[in-house]
Amino acid sequence: MVSTNDEEIAAISEKLGMNVPELRPNRLASDTSPTIDTVLYTLQYYERNGELFDAVCLLQPTSPFRDEGSIDTAIEIFKNTDADSLVSVSKVPHEYNPHWVFEPDPEGKFLQIATGEAEIITRRQALPNAYYRNGSIYLVKTSVVLEQHSLYGKNISFIEMDARYLVNIDTMEDWGRAEHLAATIFPR
Repeated sequence: MVSTNDEEIAAISEKLGMNVPELRPNRLASDTSPTIDTVLYTLQYYERNGELFDAVCLLQPTSPFRDEGSIDTAIEIFKNTDADSLVSVSKVPHEYNPHWVFEPDPEGKFLQIATGEAEIITRRQALPNAYYRNGSIYLVKTSVVLEQHSLYGKNISFIEMDARYLVNIDTMEDWGRAEHLAATIFPR
């Protein structure tokens, strides 16, 4: 289903076979509106209409590209683990690994390892894998959304995706990169 406050987007979505149950209120469509509020609003809409769901799969339009089969794979991982949520992630390049990130000490005089470790991991090969959420796929049990007002549970599973094919559209530069990816990697 598509959640939008825009009639044109709703019409296009319906033409493409998507369900647009109703236009969402403008208060849930601003740049500062939390995504969780829209998910809660949508679940409450369906509940009022007698439909309940075990889980929610959120695919944000600002992260439009996914590897082929990644949604199905994410659902399988989610179903076959004790996870109450799943996020798509990409590997952090070693030069940005949190074990190589520093922050100033409380007095602002010296650098300390941001992870709190006493010793610096000196070899790149010894760094543990680290991941960042890339915004492409979120899966979460409905109970977590309703009870904790969160897209993240206590047991978060993940699906790793290749960052080369991902973009999170927040700026005009991001839009340009998305257009480039659409033309070169995902041609029609």
